[in-house]
Amino acid sequence: MLSKQEKELIIEIWTRLTPLADRIGAEALLRMFTSYPGTKTYFSHLDITPRSAHLLSHGQKIFLALAEGSKDIANLMTNLAPLQTYHAYQLRIQPNNFKLFSHCMIVTLACFMGDRFTPSSHAAMDKYLSAFSAVLGEKFR
Repeated sequence: MLSKQEKELIIEIWTRLTPLADRIGAEALLRMFTSYPGTKTYFSHLDITPRSAHLLSHGQKIFLALAEGSKDIANLMTNLAPLQTYHAYQLRIQPNNFKLFSHCMIVTLACFMGDRFTPSSHAAMDKYLSAFSAVLGEKFR
């Protein structure tokens, strides 16, 4: 799915941006809520206003999960099994929402990285986030 160079590039991006995990994750979530208002229903119990503690905290959790997953892409299915089960059976999140979020994360990464978000970075991140989304949505049926 991903070449060795693409894997290294993905790890480099997540590592470089980890100090901004809460801001990037929150912005990606806010972008999703704004672009796809129906996704807010899964977060009705949280304060999802810009810069709220809930939004920053949840954004950071998502960012860090994506960063951690990038360290062992070959074993995403195994490593994400607990998150798969939680999102499918307890939260009952429709798999399409993971794709929507992935798109919003790519746009957010591009905003934060500027010129450093090259076409190669974009392609590699798109492949990775697509795989991550597919794995998370796998158990929902």
